[in-house]
Amino acid sequence: MTETGMSGSLKGKSGSLKGKVAFVAGASRGIGRTVALALAEAGAAVAVAARSEEEGRLPGTIHAVADRIVASGGRALAVPCDVTVEKSVETAVAATAEEFGGIDILIANAGVLWLGPVESTPLKRWQLCLDVNLTGVFLVTKAVIPYVRERDGGSLVAVTTGGVALTDRGANAYWVSKAAVERLYLGLAADLRSDNIAVNCLAPSRVVLTEGWRAGGGGRDIPPEMVEPPEAMARAAVLLAGQNASGITGTVQRSESLA
Repeated sequence: MTETGMSGSLKGKSGSLKGKVAFVAGASRGIGRTVALALAEAGAAVAVAARSEEEGRLPGTIHAVADRIVASGGRALAVPCDVTVEKSVETAVAATAEEFGGIDILIANAGVLWLGPVESTPLKRWQLCLDVNLTGVFLVTKAVIPYVRERDGGSLVAVTTGGVALTDRGANAYWVSKAAVERLYLGLAADLRSDNIAVNCLAPSRVVLTEGWRAGGGGRDIPPEMVEPPEAMARAAVLLAGQNASGITGTVQRSESLA
């Protein structure tokens, strides 16, 4: 399955994002970093949002990503943002709108990975997945919608996972949290159609070996043919970022069907 929802057509507005403003949550590393750089290359001003202001256990900071965009001639703002804290999200979104004059695009990418079996999952890990992967998407989406509505159209994209459909491979907190995000966004597409706002989910077609995957993937060995470069997600995200409700909306897309 590559797509589901109200509108699966791959035609619609895409291409240059010049003049657009994108808020990318979880942009200090991995898929979010690659997407932020691609959006900037397509012409968007980019808010690079995450908690990572300084190097920690995993490499990557919001300042390093924003600096790279600026050094390449783009416009970027590093905004500290903890997606589990409503005030932090509201402050980061407001700072973005103030700096760039509004917001047209949301990429809700912030996430944590936990693939352990349910019976051995600590409650704190279960709650962390729901707090970051589901409530975090809810909070950034809720905060961004009024700004996108003011622009008379725009695009909201939540990064999910192909694991949602793999029910024959068991259950874990990560897949459950991402499945809930897909339901949230599929319903939201109907709510925001009259505002000319496209709402879609985007999942990798295969495994993207991000820093987070390497740290939390449970030591799984992934065959080379099952590995996807993060650039495939970036190309697909740029295409979806260029949509409004007259194009692709209400779908769950796989990266390599769009890239």
